[in-house]
Amino acid sequence: MKVLKTSIVTSALGMLLVATAAYAQDSAQATPQQQKPAAPPTTTAPTVPPAAQAPAPAPRPPAPFPEGAKFAFIDIQAIASNSSEGKAATAKLDELRKKKNSELLAKSNSLKAMQDKLQSGGSVMNDAARSQLEKDIEKTQRDLQFAQQDAQTEVQDLTNQLQGDFQEKLNPIIEQLRVDKGLMIIFSIRDSGIVAADPGLDLSSELVKRFDAAAKTAPKK
Repeated sequence: MKVLKTSIVTSALGMLLVATAAYAQDSAQATPQQQKPAAPPTTTAPTVPPAAQAPAPAPRPPAPFPEGAKFAFIDIQAIASNSSEGKAATAKLDELRKKKNSELLAKSNSLKAMQDKLQSGGSVMNDAARSQLEKDIEKTQRDLQFAQQDAQTEVQDLTNQLQGDFQEKLNPIIEQLRVDKGLMIIFSIRDSGIVAADPGLDLSSELVKRFDAAAKTAPKK
């Protein structure tokens, strides 16, 4: 029997997207008649927010599997949160998010330094120097926006890749568990609409053990 295709709960692996902070588009404009240049638009450092990750379900004593049962269920979110594969995927996403945060913060700090320079010294600059600084601010603002978009895409691509890899590795483990238990169907409890079930039918803990064991014996790529 072909295993039903499971869908990974995105909060388990982290639906991680780069925050798209709004940046002002107009640079500060200073004219020779102004005694003081207009204050440049302020920006806040862009960040990649932490994963919107639900806490892993609290462990509970395993209930005996009902004898003769032909149906069971698993909690994909619990498996992603507690398995070594799920934890490794989350760690990779965290690492990329921190890297992108650092890159965006550096660009934001560079932009702020130029804005501060224009605000504090724009009135004493000659026209050419002030005009060049304003152009540099505009270019840096555009570069920062593009960097945010690129970071968002890169994080989302990695999220999709890790989710696909996770599901590809997990599905055969689910199928083998179904065969070993002599089951007709294994439901994904969060997607099935089931509102009540014997806790002994929950095979999540056993699946985590099998998944971790398979990961240890899998050939290294």
